[in-house]
Amino acid sequence: MKLNSLGVKKKKSKKRLGRGIGSGKGKTSGRGHKGQKSRSGVAIKSFEGGQMPLYRRLPKRGFKSFKNKNDLAVLNLSKIQEFIDKKVSFEGNKINLNNLQKFKLVNKKYKKLKILSSGEIKSKFDFEINFASASAKDKIEKIGGKITLIK
Repeated sequence: MKLNSLGVKKKKSKKRLGRGIGSGKGKTSGRGHKGQKSRSGVAIKSFEGGQMPLYRRLPKRGFKSFKNKNDLAVLNLSKIQEFIDKKVSFEGNKINLNNLQKFKLVNKKYKKLKILSSGEIKSKFDFEINFASASAKDKIEKIGGKITLIK
Protein backbone atom coordinates (compact mmCIF):
# COMPACT_ATOMS: atom_id res chain seq x y z
CA MET A 1 0.00 0.00 0.00
CA LYS A 2 1.33 3.43 -0.96
CA LEU A 3 0.24 6.92 -0.12
CA ASN A 4 -0.73 7.61 -3.74
CA SER A 5 -2.97 4.52 -3.85
CA LEU A 6 -5.10 5.50 -0.85
CA GLY A 7 -8.60 6.58 -1.74
CA VAL A 8 -8.98 10.06 -0.33
CA LYS A 9 -12.51 11.41 -0.12
CA LYS A 10 -12.79 15.10 -0.78
CA LYS A 11 -14.91 17.02 1.67
CA LYS A 12 -18.00 18.47 0.01
CA SER A 13 -18.26 22.19 0.63
CA LYS A 14 -21.34 23.47 2.44
CA LYS A 15 -23.99 25.24 0.37
CA ARG A 16 -23.64 28.97 0.97
CA LEU A 17 -27.06 30.50 1.46
CA GLY A 18 -28.13 33.89 0.16
CA ARG A 19 -25.26 34.46 -2.28
CA GLY A 20 -27.14 35.34 -5.44
CA ILE A 21 -29.49 33.71 -7.89
CA GLY A 22 -26.83 31.51 -9.54
CA SER A 23 -25.91 29.72 -6.31
CA GLY A 24 -29.20 27.80 -6.20
CA LYS A 25 -29.97 29.15 -2.72
CA GLY A 26 -30.29 32.86 -3.40
CA LYS A 27 -33.02 35.41 -2.65
CA THR A 28 -35.08 33.72 0.10
CA SER A 29 -32.32 31.16 0.86
CA GLY A 30 -34.72 28.21 1.01
CA ARG A 31 -36.95 29.82 3.66
CA GLY A 32 -39.92 30.54 1.42
CA HIS A 33 -41.78 33.86 1.45
CA LYS A 34 -42.77 35.92 4.48
CA GLY A 35 -44.02 34.42 7.72
CA GLN A 36 -42.40 33.92 11.10
CA LYS A 37 -40.07 31.13 9.99
CA SER A 38 -38.56 33.26 7.24
CA ARG A 39 -37.33 35.82 9.76
CA SER A 40 -34.07 35.53 11.63
CA GLY A 41 -33.86 34.80 15.35
CA VAL A 42 -36.98 32.65 15.57
CA ALA A 43 -37.01 29.18 17.09
CA ILE A 44 -40.46 27.67 17.44
CA LYS A 45 -39.95 24.58 19.58
CA SER A 46 -43.09 22.59 20.38
CA PHE A 47 -45.33 25.24 18.79
CA GLU A 48 -48.20 23.56 16.94
CA GLY A 49 -49.93 26.48 15.28
CA GLY A 50 -52.15 27.40 18.20
CA GLN A 51 -53.19 23.80 18.85
CA MET A 52 -52.53 22.63 22.41
CA PRO A 53 -48.97 21.22 22.36
CA LEU A 54 -48.44 17.51 22.92
CA TYR A 55 -46.51 17.96 26.19
CA ARG A 56 -49.48 19.90 27.62
CA ARG A 57 -52.10 17.45 26.32
CA LEU A 58 -50.56 14.47 28.13
CA PRO A 59 -51.43 13.94 31.80
CA LYS A 60 -48.85 14.53 34.50
CA ARG A 61 -48.06 11.44 36.56
CA GLY A 62 -46.23 10.92 39.81
CA PHE A 63 -43.36 12.84 41.30
CA LYS A 64 -39.77 12.27 42.35
CA SER A 65 -38.90 12.76 45.96
CA PHE A 66 -35.41 14.17 46.39
CA LYS A 67 -35.74 14.34 50.17
CA ASN A 68 -33.53 11.37 51.10
CA LYS A 69 -31.56 11.09 47.89
CA ASN A 70 -28.02 11.42 49.21
CA ASP A 71 -28.14 10.50 52.89
CA LEU A 72 -26.94 6.88 52.48
CA ALA A 73 -23.23 6.06 52.65
CA VAL A 74 -22.35 2.86 50.78
CA LEU A 75 -19.16 0.95 51.65
CA ASN A 76 -17.70 -2.30 50.35
CA LEU A 77 -15.97 -4.79 52.63
CA SER A 78 -12.75 -4.23 50.66
CA LYS A 79 -12.82 -0.53 51.58
CA ILE A 80 -13.33 -1.33 55.26
CA GLN A 81 -10.39 -3.78 55.10
CA GLU A 82 -8.25 -0.96 53.62
CA PHE A 83 -9.10 1.21 56.64
CA ILE A 84 -8.17 -1.65 58.99
CA ASP A 85 -4.86 -2.20 57.14
CA LYS A 86 -4.04 1.50 57.65
CA LYS A 87 -4.15 0.77 61.39
CA VAL A 88 -7.34 2.71 62.09
CA SER A 89 -8.43 1.61 65.57
CA PHE A 90 -12.19 1.60 65.93
CA GLU A 91 -13.64 2.18 69.43
CA GLY A 92 -14.72 -1.04 71.12
CA ASN A 93 -14.02 -3.00 67.93
CA LYS A 94 -17.28 -1.54 66.52
CA ILE A 95 -17.74 -0.18 63.04
CA ASN A 96 -20.60 2.28 62.78
CA LEU A 97 -21.32 5.55 61.00
CA ASN A 98 -20.09 7.72 63.89
CA ASN A 99 -16.72 5.93 64.05
CA LEU A 100 -16.25 6.17 60.29
CA GLN A 101 -17.13 9.87 60.34
CA LYS A 102 -14.82 10.53 63.29
CA PHE A 103 -11.81 9.21 61.33
CA LYS A 104 -13.03 11.10 58.22
CA LEU A 105 -13.52 7.87 56.28
CA VAL A 106 -17.13 8.81 55.48
CA ASN A 107 -18.48 12.30 54.88
CA LYS A 108 -20.52 13.93 57.67
CA LYS A 109 -23.50 14.59 55.37
CA TYR A 110 -24.50 10.90 55.49
CA LYS A 111 -27.10 9.76 58.00
CA LYS A 112 -27.26 6.05 57.18
CA LEU A 113 -24.73 3.33 56.33
CA LYS A 114 -24.96 0.33 54.00
CA ILE A 115 -22.36 -2.43 53.64
CA LEU A 116 -21.90 -4.31 50.36
CA SER A 117 -19.97 -7.56 49.88
CA SER A 118 -17.37 -6.65 47.25
CA GLY A 119 -13.98 -7.78 48.54
CA GLU A 120 -13.00 -9.68 51.67
CA ILE A 121 -12.66 -8.77 55.34
CA LYS A 122 -10.09 -10.57 57.48
CA SER A 123 -10.67 -9.12 60.95
CA LYS A 124 -13.53 -9.76 63.36
CA PHE A 125 -15.66 -6.64 63.97
CA ASP A 126 -19.10 -5.75 65.26
CA PHE A 127 -21.10 -3.68 62.77
CA GLU A 128 -23.85 -1.24 63.73
CA ILE A 129 -25.37 -0.32 60.37
CA ASN A 130 -28.68 0.48 58.74
CA PHE A 131 -28.49 -1.88 55.77
CA ALA A 132 -26.35 -4.80 54.58
CA SER A 133 -26.45 -7.02 51.53
CA ALA A 134 -27.11 -10.70 52.26
CA SER A 135 -23.69 -11.79 50.97
CA ALA A 136 -21.92 -9.12 53.08
CA LYS A 137 -23.81 -10.38 56.14
CA ASP A 138 -22.67 -13.94 55.41
CA LYS A 139 -19.01 -12.91 55.00
CA ILE A 140 -18.98 -10.95 58.26
CA GLU A 141 -20.71 -13.70 60.25
CA LYS A 142 -18.40 -16.38 58.78
CA ILE A 143 -15.39 -14.60 60.34
CA GLY A 144 -17.20 -14.30 63.67
CA GLY A 145 -18.32 -10.70 63.43
CA LYS A 146 -21.74 -9.49 64.47
CA ILE A 147 -24.19 -7.29 62.57
CA THR A 148 -26.71 -5.10 64.36
CA LEU A 149 -29.23 -3.47 62.05
CA ILE A 150 -30.39 -0.02 63.16
CA LYS A 151 -33.75 1.26 61.98
